[in-house]
Amino acid sequence: MLEQAIDFKDESNSLYEILANCSEDKFSKKTQFKSWTINDVIYHLHVWNIAASLSLKNEKKFKDFMDDFIGVIKKGDTARNYERKLSKNLEGRDLINLWKETYNNVSNEFANSDPKKRVKWAGPDMSVRSSITARHMETWAHGQEVYDYLGIHRNDTDRIKNIVVIGVNTFAWTFKNRNLDVPKTMPKLNLISPSENKWIWNENNKDDEITGTASEFCQVVTQVRNIEDTNLKVKGEIAKKWMSIAQCFAGPPEDPPEKDSRFTRKS
Repeated sequence: MLEQAIDFKDESNSLYEILANCSEDKFSKKTQFKSWTINDVIYHLHVWNIAASLSLKNEKKFKDFMDDFIGVIKKGDTARNYERKLSKNLEGRDLINLWKETYNNVSNEFANSDPKKRVKWAGPDMSVRSSITARHMETWAHGQEVYDYLGIHRNDTDRIKNIVVIGVNTFAWTFKNRNLDVPKTMPKLNLISPSENKWIWNENNKDDEITGTASEFCQVVTQVRNIEDTNLKVKGEIAKKWMSIAQCFAGPPEDPPEKDSRFTRKS
């Protein structure tokens, strides 16, 4: 079975478990991410899990989905309204139960698929392995605003390595996406995993280096934290520039959150 599909399910289950214990009123509260509510977060995750499933099983249906989505946006509606509609206008526990049913199905579908198969997406085509890893990354990243709002410090596991790898693989993309020259060499990464193992990339780079926890590196590349709100140590001009604009997700350039704007609230 494809390990990344299991990691995606485990990440989703971790988020589901904390939401299952929430009172219904909390689902309509605004988070620190663009004033999305917790319901909005789940609408988004649920709908793009459906999209990933379509891309795996039926290329035409995935194209129809994307054409419909783009058409709705061009007509002036919002992505949030579209995602809410495709989530049957559910809220709270009814919504998270619908989301859970879907992510379990998606995990099982990907777990039993050829990891090298190419599938369509909103951006470039991806392998099955990359597609489900992206779903893991997005679940982890959008889960952060939920943890932050609820005042819960997340205890990561070593499955976060999937997200570190996406961060590493999108080093060049971060610069290209802003029409900047791509540095010839990626900085050295000297990271400590949640289980306190060392994860090292580009060990021979002596000029640029990022040192710290894998969790905080992931927070920066997914833009759930400003680099100045972490304890990462950054050495060298290329490393500093990367961490100031890092973006491991597709789409037009997005700026990291302002310093002190994203944090875990006191519960």
